[in-house]
Amino acid sequence: MTQFDYNRALSSLMTPKVVSALGSIREHKGKTSLLSIAHPDHFAALVEVAKIQSTSASNRIENISTSDRRLRELMLKKAEPRNRDEREIAGYRYVLDLIHESHDDIPITPGVILQLHRDLYRYSGDSHAGTWKDSDNVIAERTAQGELVARFVPTPAVMTPDAVEAICNEYREQIDARTHDPLLVSLVFAFDFVSIHPFNDGNGRMSRLLTLLLMYRSGYDVGKFVSIEKEIERTKETYYEALAVSSQGWREGKSDYAPFVTYMLGIIDACYRELANRLPLVGAPADNEEAIRAFFDRLIGSATKREIIDANPGMSQRTLERILSKLQQEGVIEKIGAARSTAYQRR
Repeated sequence: MTQFDYNRALSSLMTPKVVSALGSIREHKGKTSLLSIAHPDHFAALVEVAKIQSTSASNRIENISTSDRRLRELMLKKAEPRNRDEREIAGYRYVLDLIHESHDDIPITPGVILQLHRDLYRYSGDSHAGTWKDSDNVIAERTAQGELVARFVPTPAVMTPDAVEAICNEYREQIDARTHDPLLVSLVFAFDFVSIHPFNDGNGRMSRLLTLLLMYRSGYDVGKFVSIEKEIERTKETYYEALAVSSQGWREGKSDYAPFVTYMLGIIDACYRELANRLPLVGAPADNEEAIRAFFDRLIGSATKREIIDANPGMSQRTLERILSKLQQEGVIEKIGAARSTAYQRR
Protein backbone atom coordinates (compact mmCIF):
# COMPACT_ATOMS: atom_id res chain seq x y z
CA MET A 1 0.00 0.00 0.00
CA THR A 2 2.40 2.65 -1.24
CA GLN A 3 -0.06 5.51 -0.80
CA PHE A 4 0.00 5.18 3.00
CA ASP A 5 3.16 7.01 4.04
CA TYR A 6 2.26 8.81 7.26
CA ASN A 7 5.76 10.20 7.77
CA ARG A 8 5.44 12.08 4.49
CA ALA A 9 1.82 13.10 5.04
CA LEU A 10 2.36 14.38 8.58
CA SER A 11 5.58 16.22 7.75
CA SER A 12 3.86 18.01 4.88
CA LEU A 13 1.18 19.24 7.28
CA MET A 14 3.61 21.24 9.41
CA THR A 15 2.60 24.56 7.85
CA PRO A 16 2.09 27.83 9.79
CA LYS A 17 -1.68 27.55 9.34
CA VAL A 18 -1.87 24.02 10.76
CA VAL A 19 0.59 24.72 13.58
CA SER A 20 -1.39 27.83 14.57
CA ALA A 21 -4.67 25.90 14.59
CA LEU A 22 -3.13 23.16 16.71
CA GLY A 23 -1.83 25.75 19.17
CA SER A 24 -5.28 27.27 19.57
CA ILE A 25 -6.86 23.85 20.10
CA ARG A 26 -4.25 22.84 22.67
CA GLU A 27 -4.85 26.05 24.61
CA HIS A 28 -8.61 25.44 24.71
CA LYS A 29 -8.00 21.79 25.60
CA GLY A 30 -5.95 22.71 28.66
CA LYS A 31 -8.51 25.19 29.96
CA THR A 32 -11.53 22.94 29.51
CA SER A 33 -9.78 19.91 31.02
CA LEU A 34 -9.29 21.79 34.27
CA LEU A 35 -12.85 23.10 34.30
CA SER A 36 -14.34 19.68 33.59
CA ILE A 37 -12.62 18.36 36.71
CA ALA A 38 -13.77 21.32 38.81
CA HIS A 39 -17.40 21.24 37.61
CA PRO A 40 -18.26 17.62 36.74
CA ASP A 41 -22.05 18.01 37.11
CA HIS A 42 -22.26 20.79 34.55
CA PHE A 43 -20.11 18.92 32.06
CA ALA A 44 -22.11 15.72 32.60
CA ALA A 45 -25.24 17.59 31.50
CA LEU A 46 -23.44 18.78 28.38
CA VAL A 47 -22.48 15.18 27.54
CA GLU A 48 -26.08 14.02 27.25
CA VAL A 49 -26.99 16.98 25.05
CA ALA A 50 -23.97 16.43 22.79
CA LYS A 51 -24.81 12.72 22.37
CA ILE A 52 -28.29 13.57 21.13
CA GLN A 53 -27.04 16.26 18.77
CA SER A 54 -24.22 14.06 17.44
CA THR A 55 -26.51 11.12 16.73
CA SER A 56 -29.08 13.33 15.04
CA ALA A 57 -26.58 15.32 12.92
CA SER A 58 -24.40 12.40 11.79
CA ASN A 59 -27.45 10.47 10.62
CA ARG A 60 -29.09 13.50 8.99
CA ILE A 61 -25.97 13.96 6.86
CA GLU A 62 -26.83 10.53 5.42
CA ASN A 63 -30.55 11.42 5.10
CA ILE A 64 -31.51 9.28 8.11
CA SER A 65 -33.88 11.02 10.52
CA THR A 66 -36.87 10.91 12.84
CA SER A 67 -38.81 13.47 14.89
CA ASP A 68 -37.13 15.31 17.77
CA ARG A 69 -39.42 13.58 20.26
CA ARG A 70 -38.69 10.12 18.91
CA LEU A 71 -34.97 10.88 18.74
CA ARG A 72 -34.84 11.77 22.42
CA GLU A 73 -36.90 8.73 23.38
CA LEU A 74 -34.51 6.51 21.44
CA MET A 75 -31.45 8.19 22.95
CA LEU A 76 -32.83 7.79 26.46
CA LYS A 77 -33.81 4.19 25.65
CA LYS A 78 -37.44 4.93 26.43
CA ALA A 79 -38.68 3.59 23.10
CA GLU A 80 -37.99 0.79 20.63
CA PRO A 81 -37.15 1.61 16.99
CA ARG A 82 -40.19 1.59 14.73
CA ASN A 83 -38.64 1.72 11.27
CA ARG A 84 -35.37 1.48 9.32
CA ASP A 85 -34.23 5.02 10.11
CA GLU A 86 -34.89 4.61 13.83
CA ARG A 87 -33.05 1.28 13.91
CA GLU A 88 -29.99 2.93 12.35
CA ILE A 89 -30.24 5.84 14.79
CA ALA A 90 -30.39 3.40 17.71
CA GLY A 91 -27.32 1.61 16.35
CA TYR A 92 -25.38 4.86 16.15
CA ARG A 93 -26.37 5.65 19.72
CA TYR A 94 -25.10 2.24 20.83
CA VAL A 95 -21.66 2.71 19.24
CA LEU A 96 -21.42 6.31 20.45
CA ASP A 97 -22.17 5.19 24.02
CA LEU A 98 -19.48 2.52 23.72
CA ILE A 99 -16.90 5.05 22.53
CA HIS A 100 -17.81 7.52 25.28
CA GLU A 101 -17.54 4.92 28.01
CA SER A 102 -14.62 2.75 26.85
CA HIS A 103 -12.48 4.69 24.35
CA ASP A 104 -9.20 4.00 26.13
CA ASP A 105 -9.89 0.26 25.94
CA ILE A 106 -10.80 0.18 22.23
CA PRO A 107 -7.68 -0.54 20.13
CA ILE A 108 -7.41 0.61 16.52
CA THR A 109 -7.39 -2.66 14.60
CA PRO A 110 -9.33 -3.99 11.58
CA GLY A 111 -11.14 -6.46 13.83
CA VAL A 112 -12.37 -3.73 16.16
CA ILE A 113 -13.50 -1.60 13.21
CA LEU A 114 -15.51 -4.56 11.89
CA GLN A 115 -17.05 -5.03 15.34
CA LEU A 116 -18.07 -1.36 15.57
CA HIS A 117 -19.62 -1.58 12.11
CA ARG A 118 -21.54 -4.68 13.15
CA ASP A 119 -22.80 -2.81 16.23
CA LEU A 120 -23.86 0.14 14.06
CA TYR A 121 -26.38 -2.23 12.45
CA ARG A 122 -27.19 -4.28 15.54
CA TYR A 123 -30.89 -3.25 15.42
CA SER A 124 -31.38 -3.64 11.66
CA GLY A 125 -29.65 -7.00 11.19
CA ASP A 126 -28.21 -6.18 7.76
CA SER A 127 -26.26 -9.02 6.18
CA HIS A 128 -23.37 -6.68 5.33
CA ALA A 129 -22.92 -5.60 8.98
CA GLY A 130 -19.42 -6.26 10.25
CA THR A 131 -18.00 -7.30 6.88
CA TRP A 132 -15.86 -5.50 4.32
CA LYS A 133 -17.51 -4.46 1.07
CA ASP A 134 -17.99 -7.30 -1.39
CA SER A 135 -18.04 -5.14 -4.53
CA ASP A 136 -16.31 -2.00 -5.73
CA ASN A 137 -18.05 1.27 -4.89
CA VAL A 138 -17.97 4.79 -6.28
CA ILE A 139 -18.56 8.13 -4.56
CA ALA A 140 -20.83 10.00 -6.95
CA GLU A 141 -22.53 13.38 -7.06
CA ARG A 142 -25.34 14.84 -9.13
CA THR A 143 -24.56 17.76 -11.41
CA ALA A 144 -26.75 20.84 -11.86
CA GLN A 145 -28.11 19.14 -14.99
CA GLY A 146 -29.18 16.11 -12.94
CA GLU A 147 -26.47 13.82 -14.26
CA LEU A 148 -24.85 11.41 -11.78
CA VAL A 149 -21.06 11.47 -12.14
CA ALA A 150 -18.25 9.73 -10.25
CA ARG A 151 -16.45 12.12 -7.91
CA PHE A 152 -14.04 9.58 -6.43
CA VAL A 153 -13.22 5.90 -6.89
CA PRO A 154 -12.29 4.27 -3.55
CA THR A 155 -10.06 1.25 -2.95
CA PRO A 156 -11.25 -1.88 -4.81
CA ALA A 157 -13.07 -4.43 -2.67
CA VAL A 158 -10.36 -7.08 -3.10
CA MET A 159 -7.72 -4.69 -1.70
CA THR A 160 -9.82 -3.29 1.15
CA PRO A 161 -8.76 -5.63 4.01
CA ASP A 162 -5.06 -4.97 3.31
CA ALA A 163 -5.67 -1.22 3.01
CA VAL A 164 -7.42 -1.03 6.39
CA GLU A 165 -4.66 -3.14 7.94
CA ALA A 166 -2.08 -0.75 6.49
CA ILE A 167 -3.64 2.44 7.90
CA CYS A 168 -4.13 0.80 11.31
CA ASN A 169 -0.44 -0.12 11.34
CA GLU A 170 0.59 3.38 10.23
CA TYR A 171 -1.59 4.93 12.92
CA ARG A 172 -0.16 2.78 15.71
CA GLU A 173 3.43 3.35 14.56
CA GLN A 174 2.96 7.12 14.55
CA ILE A 175 1.25 7.16 17.96
CA ASP A 176 4.04 5.03 19.44
CA ALA A 177 6.73 7.22 17.86
CA ARG A 178 5.21 10.41 19.36
CA THR A 179 6.80 12.53 16.66
CA HIS A 180 3.60 14.26 15.58
CA ASP A 181 0.57 15.47 17.48
CA PRO A 182 -1.85 12.52 17.81
CA LEU A 183 -4.69 14.77 16.66
CA LEU A 184 -3.02 15.18 13.26
CA VAL A 185 -2.37 11.43 13.07
CA SER A 186 -6.05 10.82 13.85
CA LEU A 187 -7.26 13.17 11.11
CA VAL A 188 -4.97 11.62 8.48
CA PHE A 189 -6.30 8.19 9.49
CA ALA A 190 -9.91 9.43 9.28
CA PHE A 191 -9.36 10.78 5.77
CA ASP A 192 -7.73 7.54 4.59
CA PHE A 193 -10.55 5.51 6.12
CA VAL A 194 -13.31 7.41 4.33
CA SER A 195 -11.26 7.31 1.11
CA ILE A 196 -10.89 3.52 1.30
CA HIS A 197 -14.70 3.42 1.83
CA PRO A 198 -14.39 -0.12 3.23
CA PHE A 199 -18.08 -0.96 3.68
CA ASN A 200 -21.10 -1.40 1.46
CA ASP A 201 -22.91 1.13 3.65
CA GLY A 202 -22.26 3.26 6.72
CA ASN A 203 -18.85 4.64 5.72
CA GLY A 204 -19.63 8.27 6.53
CA ARG A 205 -21.07 7.51 9.96
CA MET A 206 -18.23 5.12 10.76
CA SER A 207 -15.65 7.74 9.77
CA ARG A 208 -17.20 10.25 12.19
CA LEU A 209 -17.44 7.70 14.99
CA LEU A 210 -13.82 6.67 14.47
CA THR A 211 -12.74 10.32 14.46
CA LEU A 212 -14.32 10.75 17.90
CA LEU A 213 -12.71 7.53 19.13
CA LEU A 214 -9.25 8.60 17.97
CA MET A 215 -9.66 12.10 19.39
CA TYR A 216 -10.74 10.78 22.79
CA ARG A 217 -7.84 8.34 22.89
CA SER A 218 -5.54 11.31 22.21
CA GLY A 219 -7.03 13.44 25.00
CA TYR A 220 -9.06 15.76 22.74
CA ASP A 221 -12.50 15.20 24.24
CA VAL A 222 -14.41 18.34 23.22
CA GLY A 223 -16.76 16.11 21.20
CA LYS A 224 -18.12 14.79 24.48
CA PHE A 225 -19.47 18.23 25.38
CA VAL A 226 -20.16 19.94 22.04
CA SER A 227 -21.27 17.96 18.99
CA ILE A 228 -18.58 17.82 16.32
CA GLU A 229 -21.02 16.08 13.98
CA LYS A 230 -23.47 18.98 14.32
CA GLU A 231 -20.75 21.44 13.32
CA ILE A 232 -19.84 19.25 10.34
CA GLU A 233 -23.49 19.10 9.29
CA ARG A 234 -23.74 22.89 9.56
CA THR A 235 -20.80 23.25 7.16
CA LYS A 236 -21.27 20.06 5.15
CA GLU A 237 -20.80 21.74 1.78
CA THR A 238 -17.33 22.83 2.88
CA TYR A 239 -16.78 19.35 4.33
CA TYR A 240 -17.45 17.72 0.96
CA GLU A 241 -15.33 20.32 -0.84
CA ALA A 242 -12.38 19.60 1.47
CA LEU A 243 -12.78 15.86 0.92
CA ALA A 244 -12.87 16.36 -2.84
CA VAL A 245 -9.72 18.50 -2.95
CA SER A 246 -7.73 16.19 -0.68
CA SER A 247 -8.90 13.16 -2.68
CA GLN A 248 -7.04 14.25 -5.80
CA GLY A 249 -4.11 11.90 -6.39
CA TRP A 250 -4.93 9.82 -3.31
CA ARG A 251 -4.74 6.40 -4.98
CA GLU A 252 -1.31 7.27 -6.37
CA GLY A 253 0.01 8.36 -2.98
CA LYS A 254 0.08 12.02 -4.03
CA SER A 255 -2.83 13.29 -1.96
CA ASP A 256 -2.66 16.68 -0.24
CA TYR A 257 -4.18 16.05 3.19
CA ALA A 258 -4.05 19.74 4.12
CA PRO A 259 -7.53 20.83 2.90
CA PHE A 260 -9.31 18.10 4.86
CA VAL A 261 -7.10 18.38 7.96
CA THR A 262 -7.34 22.17 8.01
CA TYR A 263 -11.12 21.96 7.71
CA MET A 264 -11.36 19.47 10.58
CA LEU A 265 -9.03 21.53 12.79
CA GLY A 266 -11.34 24.47 12.17
CA ILE A 267 -14.33 22.35 13.20
CA ILE A 268 -12.61 21.18 16.38
CA ASP A 269 -11.48 24.71 17.27
CA ALA A 270 -15.03 26.00 16.70
CA CYS A 271 -16.36 23.35 19.09
CA TYR A 272 -13.81 24.29 21.76
CA ARG A 273 -14.81 27.95 21.34
CA GLU A 274 -18.48 27.04 21.64
CA LEU A 275 -17.69 25.16 24.83
CA ALA A 276 -15.73 28.17 26.12
CA ASN A 277 -18.77 30.35 25.46
CA ARG A 278 -20.76 28.15 27.83
CA LEU A 279 -18.15 28.16 30.57
CA PRO A 280 -19.21 31.46 32.18
CA LEU A 281 -22.35 29.57 33.17
CA VAL A 282 -20.23 27.14 35.18
CA GLY A 283 -19.80 27.74 38.88
CA ALA A 284 -22.24 29.22 41.37
CA PRO A 285 -25.87 28.85 40.33
CA ALA A 286 -26.48 31.56 37.73
CA ASP A 287 -29.64 33.64 37.44
CA ASN A 288 -31.67 31.99 34.67
CA GLU A 289 -32.64 35.26 33.05
CA GLU A 290 -29.06 36.52 33.00
CA ALA A 291 -27.95 33.21 31.50
CA ILE A 292 -30.43 33.57 28.63
CA ARG A 293 -29.47 37.20 28.09
CA ALA A 294 -25.84 36.12 27.89
CA PHE A 295 -26.81 33.36 25.45
CA PHE A 296 -28.38 35.87 23.04
CA ASP A 297 -25.46 38.26 23.46
CA ARG A 298 -23.22 35.53 22.03
CA LEU A 299 -25.70 34.12 19.51
CA ILE A 300 -25.01 34.51 15.82
CA GLY A 301 -28.20 33.94 13.85
CA SER A 302 -31.20 32.31 15.50
CA ALA A 303 -31.92 29.41 17.87
CA THR A 304 -34.90 27.20 18.64
CA LYS A 305 -36.19 26.55 22.16
CA ARG A 306 -34.55 23.13 22.10
CA GLU A 307 -31.19 24.61 21.12
CA ILE A 308 -31.44 27.20 23.89
CA ILE A 309 -32.27 24.55 26.48
CA ASP A 310 -29.47 22.34 25.20
CA ALA A 311 -27.04 25.24 25.73
CA ASN A 312 -28.39 25.81 29.24
CA PRO A 313 -28.65 22.36 30.86
CA GLY A 314 -30.94 22.14 33.84
CA MET A 315 -33.33 24.93 32.80
CA SER A 316 -36.96 23.87 32.46
CA GLN A 317 -38.98 24.66 29.37
CA ARG A 318 -41.51 26.59 31.44
CA THR A 319 -38.78 28.83 32.85
CA LEU A 320 -37.31 29.39 29.41
CA GLU A 321 -40.70 30.32 27.93
CA ARG A 322 -41.26 32.87 30.69
CA ILE A 323 -37.86 34.48 30.05
CA LEU A 324 -38.32 34.47 26.27
CA SER A 325 -41.69 36.19 26.67
CA LYS A 326 -40.13 38.87 28.87
CA LEU A 327 -37.23 39.49 26.49
CA GLN A 328 -39.66 39.80 23.58
CA GLN A 329 -41.72 42.36 25.49
CA GLU A 330 -38.54 44.33 26.19
CA GLY A 331 -37.63 44.27 22.51
CA VAL A 332 -34.35 42.42 23.18
CA ILE A 333 -35.24 39.44 20.99
CA GLU A 334 -37.82 38.59 18.35
CA LYS A 335 -39.55 35.41 17.30
CA ILE A 336 -39.21 34.24 13.72
CA GLY A 337 -40.96 31.41 11.93
CA ALA A 338 -43.95 29.46 13.20
CA ALA A 339 -44.87 26.05 14.60
CA ARG A 340 -41.89 23.67 14.30
CA SER A 341 -39.83 26.34 12.56
CA THR A 342 -40.12 28.81 15.45
CA ALA A 343 -36.81 30.33 16.49
CA TYR A 344 -35.53 33.41 18.31
CA GLN A 345 -32.88 36.00 17.50
CA ARG A 346 -31.64 39.33 18.81
CA ARG A 347 -33.36 42.40 17.44
